Amino acid sequence: MEVSTLGALSALVVAIFLILRKVPPAYGMIVGALVGGIVGGVDLSSTVNLMMGGAKGIIPAVMRILAAGVLAGVLIESGAAASIADTIVKKVGETRALLALAIATMILTAVGVFIDVAVITVAPIALAIARQADLSKMAILLAMIGGGKAGNVMSPNPNAIAAADAFHVPLTSVMAAGIVPGLVGLVVAYFIAKKLVNKGSKVEASEVVAFDRKALPSFATAIVAPLVAIILLSLRPVFGIVIDPLLALPLGGLLGALAMGRFKDSNQFAVAGLGRMAPVAIMLLGTGTLAGIIGASSLKTVLIEALQSSGLPAYMLAPISGALMSLATASTTAGTVVASQVFSSTLLELAVPALAGAAMIHAGSTVFDHMPHGSFFHATGGAVNMSITERLKVIPYETAVGLSITIVSTLIFGVFKF
Repeated sequence: MEVSTLGALSALVVAIFLILRKVPPAYGMIVGALVGGIVGGVDLSSTVNLMMGGAKGIIPAVMRILAAGVLAGVLIESGAAASIADTIVKKVGETRALLALAIATMILTAVGVFIDVAVITVAPIALAIARQADLSKMAILLAMIGGGKAGNVMSPNPNAIAAADAFHVPLTSVMAAGIVPGLVGLVVAYFIAKKLVNKGSKVEASEVVAFDRKALPSFATAIVAPLVAIILLSLRPVFGIVIDPLLALPLGGLLGALAMGRFKDSNQFAVAGLGRMAPVAIMLLGTGTLAGIIGASSLKTVLIEALQSSGLPAYMLAPISGALMSLATASTTAGTVVASQVFSSTLLELAVPALAGAAMIHAGSTVFDHMPHGSFFHATGGAVNMSITERLKVIPYETAVGLSITIVSTLIFGVFKF
């Protein structure tokens, strides 16, 4: 019951077309998967079975992602994320404003805040600094996006959870594998952003929004939630004590709320966090149906044959598949899910270690996750009041940051096999 390569490509093309037409990504990918199966020569009943099988494979990751909503809700709704960002910017100093913004966004994303939410959280600080220091919107946006991409490959976010689940490796190992590539991406983003300080539009006085720093929790209490979560997750590789992210992430959030004196608001935080995670979980179920069709197709064979004929080593399948799937879905998470679900078994058969495959797919999924048919493109542009035309001009620079992260990850886990 193999789907033809034409069917797999049709699934991707239809999904992209529908998402561009503003169809919800989950529906777009479900319809794409359905069309792909039928075009690929599989009957309707078998197509549905393949789609259901793909969605079933993603359920463990979906459960952990929903649990992570407690941590995300506490960080965002309590003001902890804003407190962490504000403290980092003040410590680094406005003389190194772009570096401060990049580091702040990296830290927020690394501790479990979605990259688009991290950018939106840091944006008010960035706009105020940009107005004072006469920096362009392109410069501050790239600094934040670059920092976000850096933090994303070392975070307990949905993309890392999906990669860890698909390759059956500890979440903390996937997070640790992204540290060096992420830091390189941070540096690349900073130096590119410095070149853009006078390119594009500047921040107007009316765009600067004041916020009450006194209402934010202290940095010491704000950092408790992510710190507890990461410590609990680290018990597995350090002491062999397994605490699943399903428990570690919400427990970190609850203890963080307690440390901030906001435990009575835990349910409110959890509801808000679930509201943020639910669209991602729903999207991933749609992504699973697409992965089911692509996984049952001959596309894997075609890609492997293309690699062999080009003379590239087998491990290159990991970063290339991650990049291609992020291009198709315009999402780090969806790109990681599809690439991991479809190519994990093939990579293992090709003697690519599980952690290496997970790390390189994860890194590759940052190359094109900012394309215009995804929500990240629009959310980040809106955060700094940037026009669509100007936002499009940032894409090459974002791609360069993602590519630098991917190259370093491939060198570490593919070429030198650390």
